[in-house]
Amino acid sequence: MFVSPATATILHADLDAFFAAVEQRDEPSLRGRPVIVGSGVVLAASYEARAFGVRSAMGGRRARELCPQAVVVPARFSAYVQASRDVFALFEDTAPLVEKLSIDEAFLDVRGLEAISGSPPEIARRLRRRVRDEVGLPLSIGVATTKHLAKVASGAAKPDGLLVIAPGDEAAFLHPLPVEALWGVGPATARRLRAHGLVTVGQLAALPEEVLVGVLGRAAGGRLHAVAHNRDPRRVRAGRGRRSFGSQSALGRGGRSPEALDAVAVALVDRVTRRMRAKGRAGRTVVLRLRFADFSRASRSRSLPRPTATTTSVLATVRALLAAERGTIDRRGITLLGVTVTNLDSGEAGAQLELALDGHDPVALDTAVDRIRDRYGTGAIRRAGLLDAGELASPWLQPGEDA
Repeated sequence: MFVSPATATILHADLDAFFAAVEQRDEPSLRGRPVIVGSGVVLAASYEARAFGVRSAMGGRRARELCPQAVVVPARFSAYVQASRDVFALFEDTAPLVEKLSIDEAFLDVRGLEAISGSPPEIARRLRRRVRDEVGLPLSIGVATTKHLAKVASGAAKPDGLLVIAPGDEAAFLHPLPVEALWGVGPATARRLRAHGLVTVGQLAALPEEVLVGVLGRAAGGRLHAVAHNRDPRRVRAGRGRRSFGSQSALGRGGRSPEALDAVAVALVDRVTRRMRAKGRAGRTVVLRLRFADFSRASRSRSLPRPTATTTSVLATVRALLAAERGTIDRRGITLLGVTVTNLDSGEAGAQLELALDGHDPVALDTAVDRIRDRYGTGAIRRAGLLDAGELASPWLQPGEDA
């Protein structure tokens, strides 16, 4: 008997062949070729190398025997950590609840976002597109009613795919799968199950729980019996408190004028500071992140005298950092701009420390704008600098997408 909520709102997002994909992203000559990361022991293998039987944790000599044409590259952990941060910034920008499982995978709970972000499959498609466009990596996502099923679905969607398991379709998807597809069934457990003639998930589900407990023990047998019936009551839970708020925008390969880049920066700061205020947080350090046309990256930061969540203060800092990089941008081109605020405080006092010395109260203005957007939508009030000529000529503005 399946016990499922009304909609599938849990996403399991998993980067494909993560370390190898970062290497292929950063070195175009590796794309489409079998790549092995690590020489003594395989840390990661591209899907082109996996086609020859190469797997993570395999000895390097055996891997090269299986795939002698593979390109073996040393691990660059700093690049993988940065790529993970970039991707998780998009996860945090997508869902209010993100549970990190490892450097390259997470659960996201998108329940309740239909009115502002679309259905869970639409959110998943948009997230995959953003990770591809803004970070340059392939992402597979499973969407389901439970965490376990979402993870199994993402595995079935690989590489670079999306699989949605609708409520009521759980058994049709799960039961034909081999027992190894279940989360937590490793080689030893699979051998024990197969020794008892248990090859598919459906065969597990058909057994009385006490029989499976007799085969595997109370804990493992009870757990596998439950997930074979898609019983998984665990909720997506965010880990430790977030340490930063950020947003980024892919710019394509066309040139950008200073005015156009400033408009992008304004939109990013608007989005970041609004989310900070919604969470009651403030931060002291503003980080500008850049990706250039030659695939290199740079980040520049500046710490403020006190924590803030006001749009004007963060925007002024971002503009100063961007102006200092203008020469480099002109020479090398720019394909991505990101803004992050870190070194967070509680925000209870930090967001209120700016005085209205000129009669303009930035906190009151931000609060008023936030309330309008919360009530009428993100497009209800927008900066004039982000409007095109047609919109400026019209006396009535239609609410639209967040700039």
